[in-house]
Amino acid sequence: MRGPTKIGPPEPKEYEIMAFYICTACGTQHAESKQPPTHCVICEEERQYIPPRGQTWTTLDALRQSHTNTFHEYEKGIIGIGSTPAFAIGQRALLVRTDNGNILWDCIAPLDDATVTMVEGLGGIDGIAISHPHFYTTMVEWSHAFGGVPIHLHADDQQWIMRPDPAIKLWTGESLKLLPDLTLVRCGGHFAGGSVLHWAKGAGGRGVLCSSDIATVTMDRKFLTFMRSYPNLIPLSANQVSAIAVALEPFAFDTVYGHYFDRVIPTGGKEILAISVKRYVAAINGAYDRA
Repeated sequence: MRGPTKIGPPEPKEYEIMAFYICTACGTQHAESKQPPTHCVICEEERQYIPPRGQTWTTLDALRQSHTNTFHEYEKGIIGIGSTPAFAIGQRALLVRTDNGNILWDCIAPLDDATVTMVEGLGGIDGIAISHPHFYTTMVEWSHAFGGVPIHLHADDQQWIMRPDPAIKLWTGESLKLLPDLTLVRCGGHFAGGSVLHWAKGAGGRGVLCSSDIATVTMDRKFLTFMRSYPNLIPLSANQVSAIAVALEPFAFDTVYGHYFDRVIPTGGKEILAISVKRYVAAINGAYDRA
């Protein structure tokens, strides 16, 4: 005997459930879909890479089960936020706390309730600013978690936005003042819209540069260096690196924060930038050629 006829729409199969899938190689969250994307255009581009295992995907819910976030206060007003264990590129974000508001600089993929509670307790965030597409990650999730705050991205990198959202605000030109003492500066180089964050009142008033890897702090913390692709070792031209120095010339800074927890130049940052640019340009022009 046949059972009763089931009325209503069929129950969705597991693979039909909509999700915002996250690339495990670069951490970029993509637009909502029923199945993981077939590829990640950010990883397929020459500045990033597809791991030997191939492209794999996860979700924010899954990350919340496997990862937590840790905090490190560098100085009054600068707090690093990074995931444990490291995920994707492994960068950490910075919460920059000023008298006029807070900005989240760069972004990490994992975001959980504990992180939201911690950041809210520190005053929340008034906006998000990101250096370049490799660190877009779950920027929309972060914005939504803090009331839909604006996400400031340079328009030159618009093509790399994988999850569009009204919170994303594109800016153009060479600089953007976010708050009275916080300024975004377009340096280019690594990406056309590659930007850094300058905090004039940071480091006790001597100035802070949050350089991400637009100008990356080297392993010895004595220099900065510059690349089109770090994993694939593609250098920038002398002209591109010189342009970074020109873009930063109007800004005073002493401390430089790179994109990893331990990549910090505590003092002498402006002078180190000048020395590093000179060294790089000399090297690319043949200073180390054999006689």
